[in-house]
Amino acid sequence: MAALLSTAACTATSGGSTTPPAEETTPPPATTAPADPAAEEETRERKDLVSFTIDDRSDFGIKNIWITWTITNNSSEKSNYRWDWEAVTPDGTRMANSTQFVTDVLPGQTTKGDFPTTLDTADVKLNVTDFDRTKSP
Repeated sequence: MAALLSTAACTATSGGSTTPPAEETTPPPATTAPADPAAEEETRERKDLVSFTIDDRSDFGIKNIWITWTITNNSSEKSNYRWDWEAVTPDGTRMANSTQFVTDVLPGQTTKGDFPTTLDTADVKLNVTDFDRTKSP
């Protein structure tokens, strides 16, 4: 179990004294917190998903709505991709969700794919809720 320790420092001053402190100290330069390496890697991985869109192929009154994607492997290793997604209506209702897989994408290679959905409308927003790139065996 992790514990969080919080401390506070208080100083008191007495009125009327104008004597400067015996030693002046300069505060250390401000530093920015180091970036989270895991978050940076996730951002780099996520950039490999170049596009992820709805494609309404409905014709003659028959609903036929697909999702399409383009992935470019920007890593130096053959990679597999897995991402979870959801389709949400303008009022915030989740209409569908699923997981997509793309395997064995070579470094620098771009691959495109599509997948049918059970959606009745293309008037949805696609959200990627999780994305992962792993080294392909």
